[in-house]
Amino acid sequence: MSASRPATETLASKAPTDWSGPAMTARIKGRYRSEFVFKYAGLAALVVAALFLVFLLFTIVRDGASGFRSTDVKVTVTYDPTILGIDQAAAKGPGGKQLIEQGNFQGLLTTADTGLGVGTNVVSEGAWLVLREAVIADPSLLGKTATLWVPTRSNFDLLAKGKFDLDAADEARGVNDADIAAYRQLESRGLLKTGFNWTFLTSADSTTPELAGIWGAAKGSLLTLLVTLVLSFPVGIFAAIYLEEFAPKNRWTDMVEVSINNLAAVPSIIFGLLGLAVFLNFLNMPRSAPIVGGLTLALMTFPVIVIAGRVAIKAVPPSIRDAALGVGASPVQVVFQHVLPLALPGILTGTIIGMARALGETAPLLLIGMRAFVTEIPSGLSNPATALPVQVFLWSDDVARGFVEKTSAAIIVLLIFLMLMNSVAIYLRNRFERRW
Repeated sequence: MSASRPATETLASKAPTDWSGPAMTARIKGRYRSEFVFKYAGLAALVVAALFLVFLLFTIVRDGASGFRSTDVKVTVTYDPTILGIDQAAAKGPGGKQLIEQGNFQGLLTTADTGLGVGTNVVSEGAWLVLREAVIADPSLLGKTATLWVPTRSNFDLLAKGKFDLDAADEARGVNDADIAAYRQLESRGLLKTGFNWTFLTSADSTTPELAGIWGAAKGSLLTLLVTLVLSFPVGIFAAIYLEEFAPKNRWTDMVEVSINNLAAVPSIIFGLLGLAVFLNFLNMPRSAPIVGGLTLALMTFPVIVIAGRVAIKAVPPSIRDAALGVGASPVQVVFQHVLPLALPGILTGTIIGMARALGETAPLLLIGMRAFVTEIPSGLSNPATALPVQVFLWSDDVARGFVEKTSAAIIVLLIFLMLMNSVAIYLRNRFERRW
């Protein structure tokens, strides 16, 4: 009977809590102290993370801002038809453009006068392209002497941007006393000008830093992402709809769900190995092509879209489904006319975030050959191409000093792409969001 004493007797025998006593006061002070430490530890972590981010962005902008500017030198050149190997009369007739494009403009460049004398090593190796474009635009220049602005070599470009000390040569980085003296003379005579570097935004890769551009890599990234989106988005959405709305709950669907969750966590280089083995070695598809890069990245992005789609579909309240079924809608109509429109903001957000991840991937593209040196802008899905992250990787490994600023400038462009994609995701989420 003693073991089953009434609860009122047990409570009565227990001493009441002294809420104002020293033990309880110490416990309350300890709790407040823990909350204070946790609060400011979290705030300190945020401040440190923000400082690292600011330092990273500051470094990239500091090193890359000059990559969007270029330096030109004024030269005087005589368009000698003998050196060019072009007949003046034929150049003005039908097929004249093709004839001019075959001219020896590289040889003509060696006769250009930069103000320091003929043949001085000031102009870029690719300055002959400017000479050729001028003749294509005005064939009457043949046989005449003209003055025009052409890009300088990389070391003069860096001198104009203040990347080197004008009072001391830097032989290790490609600037000697003769370069500094030539630069001072050109600058004093007003033969140098620095402006926006359109070549960087409109050209493909090059072996010379002053002529290297990102448009070839940017277009390769856009074509690759187009293939990725066209393949992964519809397949991922339909898979999410089936698994969430129609698939029976058994061991097979459980295995599929676990497999999709595991695929989303697989390192990206594994998908690169899969693309190399299947698309290149087995199917013999073209190496270094956007179609192969898109297929590989689609395999990587597909699990992310499925998971995001399932979460968005599951977030739609069951009352929406019940109400649609109650007015006579079929299960398919319920999904596509009621559930899917309400889940669309989350689906689009997850898709764009997955595409942004694909835009920044490098390892899978390296394995399928998209690290090739491509000097032509791709015009189709099967043309040789590279991608922006791979271009950044290739330039960062180049020993030429001029590619340092090009690397940082390309990173800035890549970050702008990523911010635009995330901004689109935020806009679409707010645009299609519905409240119930």
